[in-house]
Amino acid sequence: MQFDWFQAVLIILSSAGAAVLALVFSARLVDPRTGRKGGEAVPGPEPAVFLFQGKRLLDTTGPGRSLLETATMAGDDWSRLLSFVGPRFPEFEGAVPTLADRRDPLVLTAAAEGRRHPVQLRAEDVNGAIRITILDPEAEGHGRAVDALSFLAMEDELDLMRRTLDCLPALVWREAEDGEVIWANRAYLAQCDADDVAGEDTFTWPLPRLFPPTRDGDAPHRARITRAGVQQPDHWFERHCFPLAQGRLQFAFAADATVKAEQSLHGFVQTLSKTFADLPIGLGVFDRQRKLQLFNPALIELTQLHAEFLIGRPSLHSFLDRLREARMVPEPKDYRSWRLQMTELEKAAAAGFHSETWNLPGGQTYRVTGRPHPDGAVAFLFEDITTEMTLTRRFRAEMALGQDALDQMQEAVAVFRASGDLAFSNRRYDDLWGVEPATSLSRITLRDSVRLWEEGCGPNPIWEALGAASPAGARGTLRLPDGRLLECHARPIGAGALLVGFQPAAAPAVLEEAGGTDLLHRA
Repeated sequence: MQFDWFQAVLIILSSAGAAVLALVFSARLVDPRTGRKGGEAVPGPEPAVFLFQGKRLLDTTGPGRSLLETATMAGDDWSRLLSFVGPRFPEFEGAVPTLADRRDPLVLTAAAEGRRHPVQLRAEDVNGAIRITILDPEAEGHGRAVDALSFLAMEDELDLMRRTLDCLPALVWREAEDGEVIWANRAYLAQCDADDVAGEDTFTWPLPRLFPPTRDGDAPHRARITRAGVQQPDHWFERHCFPLAQGRLQFAFAADATVKAEQSLHGFVQTLSKTFADLPIGLGVFDRQRKLQLFNPALIELTQLHAEFLIGRPSLHSFLDRLREARMVPEPKDYRSWRLQMTELEKAAAAGFHSETWNLPGGQTYRVTGRPHPDGAVAFLFEDITTEMTLTRRFRAEMALGQDALDQMQEAVAVFRASGDLAFSNRRYDDLWGVEPATSLSRITLRDSVRLWEEGCGPNPIWEALGAASPAGARGTLRLPDGRLLECHARPIGAGALLVGFQPAAAPAVLEEAGGTDLLHRA
């Protein structure tokens, strides 16, 4: 009986031990976190497999469908696949026609770029269809996978970047080292469609080219798209190129408005040039860097500078130095003072309207005028006023001669214009009435003069006659405070002017007492 109990206990303990050993052994074979058997290779992600009949997709795996959905290019499934395969496997498209003649599958490996893992492509002919497999060989058997949240974040970021590039109004594309376009944003593809390069639904690999190839070191430059055979204007773009590890990334910003503005400005400048070409005044416009931008033929004639020199867009200082060498500026005392004078001329012209007269060593006289222009530019006008100045000097000389002749007269004379203003008088008149018309800043009229005469000589009927509408012919005798007598008369002269004269009265007794004809000299 005891043996039976002992045997039963032994059986129970043996069974429990066997169960424990089985659990321990199974725990070593199976990963409690994943449920996979220990030592078994962890399966990698499912590859992207495509089955094509010509360019028609027959079937694909889930990753393959996701890959096609990420393609930015519109069109059929074959074009979408080429947009991914083409940049990574350039020789794939050319090898497709030879798949039916190959015994072994075509295996291509994309070169690793940076720290990205290489991607492998396998293509083979299956009863007239093409099976394409795209996979990451390093992911097989290594359990390389991405958790759902990380994958979702990457998808969101990718979608944001794709939408950003699609909404970008600029053209963005990437070129391989051989110049082929291997990627482009929607604006680029839309431009291709607009220019009839290829419809968006008929794009083939490689992508159409809109611009000629560039070198890595090219600076930003202007480029245009010419529509061959289409009666439409060209499109201009500002093109920027950035070299990458493999190929180039390029941007093209619309520049039609800028080019149109530049063309309008050029046309405006041409119009101004034609207008100024017939002007006798020399014109030179200097930009804010003080480089000559515009001049007319009269500037060449007046400055005697060669057209080649002016076409070379010299600086303002070089321009003035050449004028000095050609003796077309006033003779300076020394170079330093002349340079200072020219600097002041530039500053004055830039600040506002400035004009000065140059008396040249050759006898000519120039009027130089400086005017500020928009954006810091300044314009200089050179006008030959030699004839004008000669006439002015001659007129002034004649005026001085006439004044000297008046001053030699024994009669005190004042001439009033038709407006009633005093035009001029001689020295005897000024001394008689104590006036200085030449230095007076105020107007002196006939009415003012009659008031002065009346204050000096008292009431007289002649004042009323001189204040009448037609004072010509008025005549009368005046008595000065010291008792001397004056004969006053008014007579008309040319252009409606009036001459008023004062001379000693003709009474012999008075003249003898007053000293004869020297009466006015003592006034």
